[in-house]
Amino acid sequence: MEQLVGAQHLHHHHHHSLSPRTPRTPTRPQPHPLLQHLPSNRFRDHQIHHAAPPRSLRVTPPFFLLLLAAVYLLASFTILSSPTPLLVRLRSSPKALLVPMPTPPASSRASSPEFFELDNKRIRVRLTNVGAAVTSLLVPDKNGAGIFADVVLGFDSLDPYLNGTSPYFGSIVGRVANRIKEGKFTLDGVQYNLTINNPPNTLHGGSKGFDKTIWEVTEYNKGDNPSITFKYFSRDGEEGYPGDVSVTARYSLLPTMALKLEMDAIPLNRVTPISLAQHTYWNLAGHNSGDVLAHSVQIWGSQITPVDQLSIPTGEFMPVSGTPFDFLTENQIGGRISLIHGGYDHNYVLDSGEVRSGLRHVAKVTDPSSRRVLNIWADAPGMQFYTGNFLHNIMGKGGAIYGKHAGLCLETQGFPNAVNQPNFPSVIVHPGEKYRHTMLFEFTTL
Repeated sequence: MEQLVGAQHLHHHHHHSLSPRTPRTPTRPQPHPLLQHLPSNRFRDHQIHHAAPPRSLRVTPPFFLLLLAAVYLLASFTILSSPTPLLVRLRSSPKALLVPMPTPPASSRASSPEFFELDNKRIRVRLTNVGAAVTSLLVPDKNGAGIFADVVLGFDSLDPYLNGTSPYFGSIVGRVANRIKEGKFTLDGVQYNLTINNPPNTLHGGSKGFDKTIWEVTEYNKGDNPSITFKYFSRDGEEGYPGDVSVTARYSLLPTMALKLEMDAIPLNRVTPISLAQHTYWNLAGHNSGDVLAHSVQIWGSQITPVDQLSIPTGEFMPVSGTPFDFLTENQIGGRISLIHGGYDHNYVLDSGEVRSGLRHVAKVTDPSSRRVLNIWADAPGMQFYTGNFLHNIMGKGGAIYGKHAGLCLETQGFPNAVNQPNFPSVIVHPGEKYRHTMLFEFTTL
């Protein structure tokens, strides 16, 4: 569902709205506790207080007066010429001491971009902290553990993930996945204007969504239960969204051939929309094997949310039965894709799959050549089925060229543009609440 692929750059326009602030009644500054530890200013300020010197000074020996004068000059020069950082803050902005800024969260610390690997001897996953992205996933075929193929599209270098030329390969997208109409929404009477990066709409969080940021690695286990946890602190106003949000993504390999992803997000101070998605492009025959039109797909969704000419849902629900969107029974992707203008890029209402351990069976993908099978389980209300319609001669891993339909995406998510459609499941999260989104990718062979 990506229209910003390498050769198709668009101009981005930033529009940020400021929330109205309630005027505060001026108050008399109160002494800050930290001021108790400041060096005394009595030497510098003594001339303001015209108190008579104590009589004992009149009989002080001259050498002591000279010593006292030297101390006075040294202290005055030190305070006036090299004040402490706290004094600088006091002179330039007294209120900064009255309401000291909190220490930035650990996840806001700069991290260097890196690759990481999880391996349970059955499947092997390579990831990066740039966008918390899956860059490689090695899975055996029907012949057993000896024949592996990399079944996700990606890059050997971190540069495309960092510089924005990756079409969301393998990344987590947010703060809100998919499109928001005209990059606008209203919340509690305030209109917010987001960055427009898919004119005239906002797509996948904006020009620098979660996919283009460097996440902090807070946990990395390479043992019998390999896992990695990424964390990102999204600040108030980022790409136009309100409030600070702490986001966590944990990938883990299960004893079977399965990868689990658990995403959490907590708004810290303001109500805000949150809807994350995992944007891996799958090709079960191997990332370098051509298109996926021979793959078969089954989707446990009886309806889609139809879209207008700009790919924004109309607010309606359309049954898939009897249409080219019907994947309630397994069907080959290429069988009817020519009947869909541009290819599949639509949100399915997930409403009919089996539920297991709180997760719904949402999709099954089968490659007839390798006989690999991928089953996806999730707890989101919708899923975008996207057939890589905008991929065009992208240089991928090992020199592979990714063309149109080289991979397919099954992005479980909140419904697109839900912030502007009151009849869609809400994606609004309040402080004190936690957004959760879990996915399970299970691999088998026929």
